[in-house]
Amino acid sequence: MIEMKVAGIALDAVSRSPIVLLKDGSERRALPIYIGQDQAKSIIGAIENQKPPRPLTHDLIANLFDAWGMSLEKIIIHALQDNTFYALLCLKQGKTKKKIDCRPSDAISIALRTNSPIWVMEEVIADASIPVDREADEEERQAFRDFLDKLRPEDLIQRGKLEKNDEQ
Repeated sequence: MIEMKVAGIALDAVSRSPIVLLKDGSERRALPIYIGQDQAKSIIGAIENQKPPRPLTHDLIANLFDAWGMSLEKIIIHALQDNTFYALLCLKQGKTKKKIDCRPSDAISIALRTNSPIWVMEEVIADASIPVDREADEEERQAFRDFLDKLRPEDLIQRGKLEKNDEQ
């Protein structure tokens, strides 16, 4: 799993649909997730730390967690099937832990209100992320190619001996 942060809300150039954009810690990969207008407003409200006069749905859920002594440990965006993302709320109350199915947009909105981390499964990132810094990606690939070009069989044998000695 890779921890990600909300980079912001964007609009699709063609459909004008809102997209929440998540970025990894290195800001090398971005995960765009299409969301509804209401979810976009809720996420923007949380990002900007806006307090509505009365609790909206995601505020209410965060308030319920507090009232019942529950904490949102994290959210996990764990699957992508037929262009639909799936997420889990990972809740804890005392020693009891529960995972609850949730739309990613709702999970993100609640996570922002509770200062909870957002995690994404690596296979979801592999399937749906977009590169942010193509130049850095190419530099990393070239550095790896250079490493492989300089690698000798005896380096692998020596490394294996060192690992074996570490285990003993």
